Amino acid sequence: MKKLNLLAGLLLATLVSACAPSTKITGSWKAPEVKAGGYGDIFVTALTDKLVARQTIENDIDTILKEDGIQASSSFEIIPPGFKATPENKEKTVKAIQDAGHDAILTIALLDQTSETRYVPGTTMYTPLGYGGFYGGFYGYYSYYNPIMYDPGYYTTDKNYYIEMNLYDAQSEALVWSAQSETTNPSSLESFSRTFAQAVEYQLVKDGIIRK
Repeated sequence: MKKLNLLAGLLLATLVSACAPSTKITGSWKAPEVKAGGYGDIFVTALTDKLVARQTIENDIDTILKEDGIQASSSFEIIPPGFKATPENKEKTVKAIQDAGHDAILTIALLDQTSETRYVPGTTMYTPLGYGGFYGGFYGYYSYYNPIMYDPGYYTTDKNYYIEMNLYDAQSEALVWSAQSETTNPSSLESFSRTFAQAVEYQLVKDGIIRK
């Protein structure tokens, strides 16, 4: 019976992990002219009109970077809610970013989101009777084993979010790094944002854009 309980637990763990949110970097590019030593003070801006999402993502990236010695700040003080990116505002905005000491600008933008429905097949297992089973009558015995013996299949919908991250040199405004990520089944904004921030920082370090 202990083996049955262990197996049931493993099946449950597999099911839970299959539905858990995940974020992965699907590709990245780096310009050859990235400055030696990488960047050390990053201005972070999420390109969305959803203020809670923008603040959460920017703050989590700031926190992750600062934990490893990289200066970073959210865009709200320079680019407030309702800001209009007109040609007249360009010089003032870029100068404010430069004057704040930032040497790079990181943008985060949602490229696409999709939903995919797939069938997850059920599982069956053979349960030898042996001794020590539950012998309190046929139906009691059958109803005890029935949920363990057969787990029906089901349909589930995966939600995928594709995000692009671009890093620009604050002085020249040239694009020096770009990456794309895919996130599947985020359970909440908070859990997604933290995982996403960690994935972004990992790729920035891996590509030599920042140095811990």
